[in-house]
Amino acid sequence: MTAQVGAVPQAITKPVAVATTQRQRRLPLRRQFILQLVCLFIALTVLFPIMWIVSMAIDPRNISRPDGLTLIPPGASFAAFAQVIQQPTQNPVSFVQLAANSLFIAVIISTASVGVGVLAAYAFSRMAFRGRETLMIGVLAVLMLPAVATLAPLYVMLSKVQIGTFNLRDSLFGVALAVTSGQLPFAIWNMKGYIDTIPRDLEEAAAVDGAGKLQTFWHVILPLSTPVLAVTAFFGFIAGWTEFYFSWQFLDQPQSFTLAMALNGMVGQYGTTPWSQFAAFSILVALPVSVVYMFLQRYIVGGLAIGGVKG
Repeated sequence: MTAQVGAVPQAITKPVAVATTQRQRRLPLRRQFILQLVCLFIALTVLFPIMWIVSMAIDPRNISRPDGLTLIPPGASFAAFAQVIQQPTQNPVSFVQLAANSLFIAVIISTASVGVGVLAAYAFSRMAFRGRETLMIGVLAVLMLPAVATLAPLYVMLSKVQIGTFNLRDSLFGVALAVTSGQLPFAIWNMKGYIDTIPRDLEEAAAVDGAGKLQTFWHVILPLSTPVLAVTAFFGFIAGWTEFYFSWQFLDQPQSFTLAMALNGMVGQYGTTPWSQFAAFSILVALPVSVVYMFLQRYIVGGLAIGGVKG
């Protein structure tokens, strides 16, 4: 009987405590109104360029320069999308071929950044070896260096790799290697910081159960590092999908051109850019990145949140 009497006040006070917490979290009406206005202003600021691009893409006039914003232009059509998919530039290369070239580069960069980067990050985080600090400083120094600064030496080095008629510099694989060399330092530094947050007790428990270094890495570290692997893979994919500097300097054959190169080729001199086609092409280029982000959003947000709390 005593236990039942003691349980009644807890059942009564719990909803009261929840209601009190809700009242404390409730903002004054004036402050809510101001915050809503700020959020609406930020949303309009972000959405305005997107609305303008979509409006130009469906404008059938294909004007040579933007002259104003009309959300739904008269006679709106998707003819510009059909044109850029068939042949976006004067070069005899279709959009599908350009997208395949960019996808090839993006997949190689993303895979290499995650595959090589996580091994190096684990070594830097968990192993003690001679020159560890010096190598980490070297990785950080390369990370601070702009990617375009390595353009000339990479051009010379890759041009020397000649196998028959194949030249590594004038190939999609050579471009992917060049971009990966600049993407790896970020991947290593980013994943090393995340692996540092994983408790060593988990590895010690796995070792007690008889797991070796490789088993611990594969079954303990990698599953716990899924968020940072997703973040690194996503940034690597963006770097490859939107790559322009190395492709523009390295590639000579139109069949090897990328989406970024074709988009830049649409910009004409003296205001002769076909803006409807340019806008349609820009939307088609941005869509795959948005789709990849939607698939990896849960992991990306988790990785960034954990990193922010740890810091």
